[in-house]
Amino acid sequence: MKKLVTLLYFLLSGSSIPYLCAQSLNELNKTPLKQEVFVQLPIGSIKARGWLLKQLEQQRDGATGMAEELYPEKDNLGKNTDWLGGSGNSWERVPYYVKGLVALAYTLDDPKLKAKAQKYIDWTLNNQQANGSFGPPKMKDWWPRMPMMYALQSYYEATNDQRVIPFLSKYFKYELNNLDADPLSEWAKARAGDNMEIAIWLYNKTGDQDLLKLVEKLKQQAYPWIDIYSNNGFYFFGDDFQPKHMVNVAQALKFPVVYAQLQDLPSNLEAFAKGITHIMRDHGQPEGLGSGTEFLAGTSSIQGVETCTVVEWMQSLETAAKVIHEAKIGDQLEKVAFNALPAQFSRDFKNHSYYTLPNQVQNIHSEHGFNQDYSTGMISSPYSGFGCCRYNMHMGWPYFVKNSVVATPQKGLAIITYGPMEIETIVAGNKKIKLTEETNYPFEEQIRLKVGLTAPTSFPLILRIPAWSVKPSIRLNGVVLKGVKAGEMFSLTREWKNDDQLELNFPMEITTQTQVNNSVSIARGPIVYALEIKAADKVTKVHPVAGFTDYETHPESSWNYGLMMDKGSLGNARVLKSKMMENPFIAATAPVKIKVQAKKIPSWGLDYRKVSAFDVPFSPVASAEKKEEIILVPYGSENIRLSCFPVIGEPKKLNKNFVENFDHGMARNWVFYGGGWFWKDGQMNVSSNPGSGGYGINGSKYVANGTHFKDFVYQADVKINTTGDAGLMFRVSNPAIGADAYQGYYVGLDQVKGSVLFGKADGQKWTVISSEKFPVEMNKVFNIKVVAKGDKFDVFINGSAEPSLSATDAQYPSGSIGLRTYKALASFDSVKINTF
Repeated sequence: MKKLVTLLYFLLSGSSIPYLCAQSLNELNKTPLKQEVFVQLPIGSIKARGWLLKQLEQQRDGATGMAEELYPEKDNLGKNTDWLGGSGNSWERVPYYVKGLVALAYTLDDPKLKAKAQKYIDWTLNNQQANGSFGPPKMKDWWPRMPMMYALQSYYEATNDQRVIPFLSKYFKYELNNLDADPLSEWAKARAGDNMEIAIWLYNKTGDQDLLKLVEKLKQQAYPWIDIYSNNGFYFFGDDFQPKHMVNVAQALKFPVVYAQLQDLPSNLEAFAKGITHIMRDHGQPEGLGSGTEFLAGTSSIQGVETCTVVEWMQSLETAAKVIHEAKIGDQLEKVAFNALPAQFSRDFKNHSYYTLPNQVQNIHSEHGFNQDYSTGMISSPYSGFGCCRYNMHMGWPYFVKNSVVATPQKGLAIITYGPMEIETIVAGNKKIKLTEETNYPFEEQIRLKVGLTAPTSFPLILRIPAWSVKPSIRLNGVVLKGVKAGEMFSLTREWKNDDQLELNFPMEITTQTQVNNSVSIARGPIVYALEIKAADKVTKVHPVAGFTDYETHPESSWNYGLMMDKGSLGNARVLKSKMMENPFIAATAPVKIKVQAKKIPSWGLDYRKVSAFDVPFSPVASAEKKEEIILVPYGSENIRLSCFPVIGEPKKLNKNFVENFDHGMARNWVFYGGGWFWKDGQMNVSSNPGSGGYGINGSKYVANGTHFKDFVYQADVKINTTGDAGLMFRVSNPAIGADAYQGYYVGLDQVKGSVLFGKADGQKWTVISSEKFPVEMNKVFNIKVVAKGDKFDVFINGSAEPSLSATDAQYPSGSIGLRTYKALASFDSVKINTF
């Protein structure tokens, strides 16, 4: 009898359970939690097909399947890792990896991947400490256990292993009893939403009221994310970098939505949308999420996105879609998944790039001046940048698949995102259904849904209708349905029969969206398009694991193009369609390309250090070059790209009187270069950057690129809050990341030397033209006024009758204005310029 029980236990814990059994594992929200919340299907219920399956298979054969060979050290995924009882110090690395590994293994139903995951799962479950804690006994940190709990959740959904529920119950009791004495801090304080989400999942299985107490305690000890998102307060925490760390920001996007299930208040749900609005306005990029290198980094086309940010942003949207039933969440999720996610990886999923940029015209070993900088941060490598992403990235595609279709409280299904898949689950309580999704979406406009049932069954089917779709339509068994509207969730409740077919048609138009410096990005449906650049890969290192190398990517064709547009329209654009390939994210064979007219801009090239391009020039931009046709390919199909395009035309920069009081937030057409800038209490502020390693933090600039002034009176209020200097820039061109990476003049108050100084930069070198003694007090507002006439400059402080400094120089006759600090925290307000 004991042998029979042991065999049965092994079968339940180590192998897949038929979907019908697994489906019963997922419960809807119990009271007092928010009702009408969708619930994810057990992992394995949704199988990828077509191009989507190819992405998962490449993971299996590439970085995910080979991770233990690539990172065999005891502090990583080696046999002596502390997450297998060894002497290593893996911290978050093993949990990150296992979270994605389990999801991939059971989505693919792959025995080898399951076996890889099982040893970590078994060690974790079999070595829970007597007090209820788990993981390496020496690891005194709440955070790494959070991603491991997601791994256990997915594993339980797939296997119904009866060890999981009591294991998590015991751990959460330990956590509730110990959080007061050992409160959340650092990463755990930032990422508590993950912990809260699993606690709610467990509550719906056990009904243990203490779990709701735990959720409340976690919320109280976490960063005030609901206030942060609502009030754009990411930079309000001084030297504490956690709330401005973009991975945290993306990961915590789910926080208000998770907590809203316990406290169903409009303010909690609204915080999610407000947060996205703030991020996209001040830091948004064409591929659908905010920049972060690693801190929120503004809208510049040469700031990047971290791989961890991409997958965490996706998971937050996946969670939000279950609670907030709005089509735009699925739209946002698809945009990130179909653009940002594949862009982070090599086409075969063996390598990743720690950072990717909207305008990334080469990938070489070098620092870029980012707040957190790595010489390997841009190259394609299994070891690109810091070590977190190479472990966390594995959940991206599997989590996208497993969250594409969810169960509804009315015992039906809702489709959140589309792609080639098969869904096997139950509806109407206990009726088996197989829903086949035949499509090459998002590379085609049609999606064919085929219903498989053993008997007629009534249930609701909810379909997301993308907001970008032009005159979307749905046919049921050939009959056009009424009431289908773009940007809405379309609900269809009826008695469904076997072989019922739905034909979804989401017509796609070529659209443009305004980006940094009045540039434009181009999209068709959920796909963003970038310039097809002929590229050459240069191998810089061959790794011991066969088939894995580091390589730089260099352009072999021109990239400095501006688009020809007619009254804001790309009327000359043509869609080029070709055969659907197994992997559509290869530029040369992409199934959909776009041909547009453009001109080269000879003055636009690489920056002063020849590492990256200059930021996209402010549009319109003049060009006397001949008209050409250029080809655009999907954003995620290249390792180098241009996706923020200048527009060809007569320059129209502001050159008359100008006032900016920063009354309503960060100003339009101002861009920051290096460090961080944020709006608070009606003024612009420079962020604190302790512990940052990038050279760009020392001379942070905030430039109004849409201005162009020659002779003027320029003034602003400046308050210096620390040692260093801060002041006004003018006649500026070609700003880039770095203290002296601009061409133009600067007048600043130097708190350390007690002086007012006037000088210029030529892109690489700073020259002091004149300096005068002046008492500069900290935390005192000074009004700096510059009078510029030709080559003569007078500087007045606080309305003085006589100039505090006068100088002459003729190098820069005109240019933009801006604000600047050098190794100082400062605040700025009341910018005004009057021209002569």
